Amino acid sequence: MSLGIYGSSTLTLDTKGRIVIPARYRDLLRQSSEGEMVITKDPQYPALMIYPGKLWQEISSKFEALGGLNPKVRSIQWKILGNASVTEFEVTDRMNLLIPQILRSFAGLVLKEQVALIGMGSKFELWNLENWEKKQAGLQLSGEDLIDDLPLTLEEIPF
Repeated sequence: MSLGIYGSSTLTLDTKGRIVIPARYRDLLRQSSEGEMVITKDPQYPALMIYPGKLWQEISSKFEALGGLNPKVRSIQWKILGNASVTEFEVTDRMNLLIPQILRSFAGLVLKEQVALIGMGSKFELWNLENWEKKQAGLQLSGEDLIDDLPLTLEEIPF
């Protein structure tokens, strides 16, 4: 289920650790955020995933339904569910989204510096701008954890 969240934006993380979601996503988020956005760690890259509330409900319930005995599944559950920060979010003229400190540290996001917000269909990715530019150039990043032999149960979840 794609919402049509596409494109990239260069934003500045403000002094309180917030970004302003671009206005072009307002109508899409009005129908999908349901009053909240969820921010969590990307399971493979030093970046963050930002989910509108409606999509997060779908994804989190699928992760919760998985067994935890497979170490690869459990590792991804820890990253996705164990680091999720549910944030109230109002679709208004100025759509501020607070990024918690622990998640900013994971992704290398620094106050008052530029970040890259990437639209990925139904969700956003939030990157340290330098890391995003390196990844676009095909370079490997420190902290990258590419998962081999992903269990089929995980391949079906749209995260």
